[in-house]
Amino acid sequence: MTDTTGIWMYAVTDGTLVGHETEGTSGVASEQVRTVQEGGLTAVVGTVPLDDFGEAALARNLEDLDWLERVARAHDSVVAGVARHVSVVPLRLATVCLDDERVRALLTEHREQFSSALALVTGRTEWGVKAFADRKALTAAVAEAQTEGAGSGTGTAYLLRRRAQLAAQESVERDAAARAAEIHERLLRVSAAGRRGAPTDPALSGSHEWMLLNGTYLVDDDRTDEFRSEVEELASMYTGIRLETSGPWPPYSFAGAERISP
Repeated sequence: MTDTTGIWMYAVTDGTLVGHETEGTSGVASEQVRTVQEGGLTAVVGTVPLDDFGEAALARNLEDLDWLERVARAHDSVVAGVARHVSVVPLRLATVCLDDERVRALLTEHREQFSSALALVTGRTEWGVKAFADRKALTAAVAEAQTEGAGSGTGTAYLLRRRAQLAAQESVERDAAARAAEIHERLLRVSAAGRRGAPTDPALSGSHEWMLLNGTYLVDDDRTDEFRSEVEELASMYTGIRLETSGPWPPYSFAGAERISP
């Protein structure tokens, strides 16, 4: 390695990764992925040119969405490949060290954090669940629930239904938030951990649907079927709400790697 190259970090795992699992794997710069070990921890890394991956170059390249997508896919491909063999703590995109010695120092400095994260994610996988609402259908469902049993033949019943429709239109935001909270709480019961993120920007998702929930959940591998069944049951419970599941993913949301700085 020279001063024209740096070390791109993909993930950290324990000492059971012996190295052959990364043979033939190429990274963000089409480099051969390799490992650096220190104190019972193993970093999965690659040597990259600073002309493209140095601080100034990254500041420029990260503004290029095509470049960012390509690099993010390559980064995730490496992480996911390693995760098929061992539990991993994925590192955030663009964690670049000067050399292998700095990688070893990072493993030493953050040994406790990496070890705790590995203990949390071992035997578990990340799943994403998004909830989308059809405003019209949801409003109608809320109004119907409020007038259930009112009948359909009397003037009083009609007025009750009309009043409920107007009230549902005014309260649909609140009602939707309550349903999203219920869904999240139910999914937490079948997960080891979970968190709610901000709704995805429509410009990035390509969808203009009304997103109520953008959740990520850390699920025990032996409870995957239970988790997916819970999602299916919830999807059938709420008229006007559609659930979308993604995964399994390496546990990016639960690694705490955003606090790791090279």
